[in-house]
Amino acid sequence: DQTSGAPASTRAARVAPSAAKRELGRGERVLPGVFRLRLPLPWPGVPHCNAWALRAGDGVVLFDTGMHQPDSLANLERALAMCNLRLEDTRLIVCTHAHSDHCGQAPIIAERAGCDIWMHPSHELLKGMVEDPEAVFARRLEVARQSGVPAEPLQRYAAEGKPRQTGFAGVIEPARELIDGVTVTTDLGEWIVYETPGHSPSHVCLFQPDRRLLISGDHLLGRISLYFEYGNSPDPVGEFLRSLDVVQGLGARLCLPGHGRTFADVHAHIEGNRKLVHERLERVTEALRQGPLTAFEIVPQVYGDSLSQQNAHWLLSKILSYLTHLQAVGRARALSGEPERWTA
Repeated sequence: DQTSGAPASTRAARVAPSAAKRELGRGERVLPGVFRLRLPLPWPGVPHCNAWALRAGDGVVLFDTGMHQPDSLANLERALAMCNLRLEDTRLIVCTHAHSDHCGQAPIIAERAGCDIWMHPSHELLKGMVEDPEAVFARRLEVARQSGVPAEPLQRYAAEGKPRQTGFAGVIEPARELIDGVTVTTDLGEWIVYETPGHSPSHVCLFQPDRRLLISGDHLLGRISLYFEYGNSPDPVGEFLRSLDVVQGLGARLCLPGHGRTFADVHAHIEGNRKLVHERLERVTEALRQGPLTAFEIVPQVYGDSLSQQNAHWLLSKILSYLTHLQAVGRARALSGEPERWTA
């Protein structure tokens, strides 16, 4: 759900798989004592994520870790080495939220470095994916069925889409819960935790008030992009909008995001996210005026013909989150019956 166009993806599509450049971990200093670790991801359209290593005494605090996959640790160590750092320099791991690309490697790093992991307590998705990924997958299938996905593509997805790797190295039992007001100490000063649910109920941002620096995870990205974790909180979209208000009140002047490069126009990005959310809500509302529709029937009216097996879960999750928010504010309601249909 991105406002930038698709030239990058179009170019990527023209490159033969054998000619595509293999992503490797990379590290760079962006500020004194602040290092960006750019780590590969296996997802189309999302080729990498950021971890941030910040100097803290004789080591670093590692904000996010990247995804757990066969070459993930080697890529992290490669990125750290480019910054003259080692994995064993990690004194604390701070996870902005419980998605695999942000905390998947945390248990392995914590064991190697002998350090603690801090995370928000609302990490149900992580526990479910590690302890019973088949149940999580079955739930996704059931949500898709109730949302009106036809039997044939649903059966194909059930046969081909079973998770082989979860992206998590293991269950995380945080040594400390990241809730409002908790502070993390680095050489740049104290970072204050702000709960910012919406993208995920476990999401937090961290703010350094003296330098007005924001570690934003996936709450704010350089390229405006929306995703809501559906099913683990009552109104993800409403939570996201309230979280934008929280972050706007901080007055950050530089953002260290979970994907892409740093950016300074933080206020403009907040407004851009608000605008895109309201545009999507209006598109969903317009679709509902045609009569009762399933979430599956609404997807092409909001996103065109972009639905595929690879992104179906993401798009349905977003549409269901918009519908849930519209219901919460009295602009839509779900009708009884299966598949579930919605009306204005």
